[in-house]
Amino acid sequence: MIIAIGSDHGGIVLKPLIVEYLKSQNIEVIDVGCYTTESVDYPVYALKVCNLINDGEADKGILLCGTGIGVSIAANKVKGIRAAVVSDEFCAEKCAEHNNANVLCLGGRVVTPEKAVRLVDIWLNTPFAEGRHSKRIQMISDIESAKMK
Repeated sequence: MIIAIGSDHGGIVLKPLIVEYLKSQNIEVIDVGCYTTESVDYPVYALKVCNLINDGEADKGILLCGTGIGVSIAANKVKGIRAAVVSDEFCAEKCAEHNNANVLCLGGRVVTPEKAVRLVDIWLNTPFAEGRHSKRIQMISDIESAKMK
Protein backbone atom coordinates (compact mmCIF):
# COMPACT_ATOMS: atom_id res chain seq x y z
CA MET A 1 0.00 0.00 0.00
CA ILE A 2 1.11 3.54 -0.76
CA ILE A 3 -0.18 6.50 1.26
CA ALA A 4 0.30 10.11 0.15
CA ILE A 5 0.47 12.58 3.02
CA GLY A 6 0.35 16.34 3.03
CA SER A 7 -0.05 19.07 5.59
CA ASP A 8 -0.05 22.77 6.11
CA HIS A 9 1.67 24.53 8.97
CA GLY A 10 -1.23 23.79 11.35
CA GLY A 11 -1.12 20.06 10.78
CA ILE A 12 2.60 19.48 10.52
CA VAL A 13 2.78 18.59 14.22
CA LEU A 14 0.97 15.30 13.45
CA LYS A 15 3.01 14.25 10.45
CA PRO A 16 6.20 12.78 12.00
CA LEU A 17 4.44 10.24 14.22
CA ILE A 18 1.96 9.28 11.46
CA VAL A 19 4.76 8.75 8.94
CA GLU A 20 6.73 6.72 11.49
CA TYR A 21 3.65 4.56 12.16
CA LEU A 22 2.95 4.01 8.45
CA LYS A 23 6.53 2.96 7.77
CA SER A 24 6.42 0.59 10.76
CA GLN A 25 3.47 -1.08 9.03
CA ASN A 26 5.51 -1.48 5.81
CA ILE A 27 3.41 1.17 4.08
CA GLU A 28 5.19 3.31 1.53
CA VAL A 29 4.74 7.04 2.16
CA ILE A 30 4.82 9.87 -0.35
CA ASP A 31 5.22 13.12 1.61
CA VAL A 32 4.20 16.11 -0.52
CA GLY A 33 4.94 18.72 2.18
CA CYS A 34 4.90 21.06 3.89
CA TYR A 35 8.09 20.66 5.86
CA THR A 36 8.19 23.67 8.21
CA THR A 37 5.81 25.63 10.44
CA GLU A 38 5.95 28.62 8.07
CA SER A 39 2.46 29.58 6.91
CA VAL A 40 1.38 27.90 3.66
CA ASP A 41 -1.88 27.43 1.75
CA TYR A 42 -3.49 24.05 2.51
CA PRO A 43 -5.35 23.68 -0.84
CA VAL A 44 -1.99 23.23 -2.58
CA TYR A 45 -1.20 20.14 -0.49
CA ALA A 46 -4.73 18.77 -0.68
CA LEU A 47 -4.57 18.86 -4.48
CA LYS A 48 -1.14 17.20 -4.56
CA VAL A 49 -2.36 14.28 -2.43
CA CYS A 50 -5.61 13.89 -4.38
CA ASN A 51 -3.82 13.96 -7.73
CA LEU A 52 -1.50 11.17 -6.58
CA ILE A 53 -4.55 9.06 -5.71
CA ASN A 54 -6.36 9.80 -8.96
CA ASP A 55 -3.20 9.15 -10.98
CA GLY A 56 -2.81 5.74 -9.31
CA GLU A 57 0.49 6.64 -7.65
CA ALA A 58 -1.04 6.35 -4.15
CA ASP A 59 -3.80 4.11 -2.83
CA LYS A 60 -5.05 6.53 -0.18
CA GLY A 61 -4.17 9.87 1.33
CA ILE A 62 -3.86 11.63 4.65
CA LEU A 63 -4.25 15.39 4.90
CA LEU A 64 -3.46 17.51 7.92
CA CYS A 65 -4.25 21.11 8.79
CA GLY A 66 -5.21 22.95 11.96
CA THR A 67 -8.69 21.45 12.17
CA GLY A 68 -8.80 19.00 9.25
CA ILE A 69 -11.77 20.93 7.89
CA GLY A 70 -9.97 23.10 5.34
CA VAL A 71 -8.11 20.22 3.73
CA SER A 72 -11.27 18.11 3.67
CA ILE A 73 -13.22 20.85 1.88
CA ALA A 74 -10.43 21.28 -0.68
CA ALA A 75 -9.98 17.54 -1.20
CA ASN A 76 -13.69 16.92 -1.69
CA LYS A 77 -13.67 19.30 -4.66
CA VAL A 78 -11.53 16.77 -6.54
CA LYS A 79 -13.51 14.21 -8.51
CA GLY A 80 -13.18 10.69 -7.11
CA ILE A 81 -12.08 11.81 -3.67
CA ARG A 82 -14.04 10.98 -0.53
CA ALA A 83 -12.28 12.87 2.23
CA ALA A 84 -13.44 12.63 5.82
CA VAL A 85 -12.35 14.82 8.69
CA VAL A 86 -12.36 12.82 11.92
CA SER A 87 -11.43 13.43 15.53
CA ASP A 88 -12.68 10.26 17.22
CA GLU A 89 -12.43 6.53 16.82
CA PHE A 90 -16.08 5.98 15.88
CA CYS A 91 -15.89 8.38 12.93
CA ALA A 92 -12.54 6.94 11.80
CA GLU A 93 -14.17 3.51 11.64
CA LYS A 94 -17.39 4.61 9.96
CA CYS A 95 -15.75 6.77 7.30
CA ALA A 96 -13.92 3.64 6.13
CA GLU A 97 -16.73 1.13 6.69
CA HIS A 98 -19.66 3.16 5.33
CA ASN A 99 -18.12 5.85 3.12
CA ASN A 100 -15.02 4.10 1.77
CA ALA A 101 -13.14 7.34 2.46
CA ASN A 102 -9.94 7.40 0.46
CA VAL A 103 -8.56 10.46 2.25
CA LEU A 104 -8.39 10.89 6.02
CA CYS A 105 -8.23 14.46 7.29
CA LEU A 106 -6.98 15.32 10.78
CA GLY A 107 -6.47 18.52 12.73
CA GLY A 108 -3.20 19.29 14.45
CA ARG A 109 -5.01 21.64 16.80
CA VAL A 110 -7.72 19.06 17.51
CA VAL A 111 -6.04 15.70 18.12
CA THR A 112 -2.72 14.74 19.63
CA PRO A 113 -0.14 12.98 17.48
CA GLU A 114 -0.76 9.78 19.45
CA LYS A 115 -4.50 9.95 18.88
CA ALA A 116 -3.91 10.74 15.22
CA VAL A 117 -1.96 7.49 14.89
CA ARG A 118 -4.85 5.57 16.50
CA LEU A 119 -7.30 7.16 14.06
CA VAL A 120 -5.07 6.33 11.08
CA ASP A 121 -4.76 2.73 12.30
CA ILE A 122 -8.54 2.35 12.62
CA TRP A 123 -9.16 3.93 9.20
CA LEU A 124 -6.58 1.74 7.47
CA ASN A 125 -7.73 -1.48 9.11
CA THR A 126 -11.49 -1.08 8.75
CA PRO A 127 -12.79 -2.70 5.56
CA PHE A 128 -15.48 -1.10 3.42
CA ALA A 129 -18.77 -2.87 4.19
CA GLU A 130 -20.04 -2.65 0.60
CA GLY A 131 -23.70 -3.78 0.34
CA ARG A 132 -26.09 -0.84 0.72
CA HIS A 133 -23.11 1.49 1.11
CA SER A 134 -21.90 0.78 -2.43
CA LYS A 135 -25.11 2.26 -3.81
CA ARG A 136 -24.51 5.43 -1.80
CA ILE A 137 -20.92 5.71 -3.00
CA GLN A 138 -22.22 5.39 -6.56
CA MET A 139 -24.75 8.15 -5.84
CA ILE A 140 -21.89 10.39 -4.74
CA SER A 141 -20.07 9.62 -7.99
CA ASP A 142 -23.25 10.44 -9.89
CA ILE A 143 -23.41 13.83 -8.17
CA GLU A 144 -19.83 14.49 -9.30
CA SER A 145 -20.89 13.67 -12.84
CA ALA A 146 -24.08 15.77 -12.56
CA LYS A 147 -26.21 12.68 -13.30
CA MET A 148 -28.25 12.98 -10.12
CA LYS A 149 -30.75 15.74 -9.59
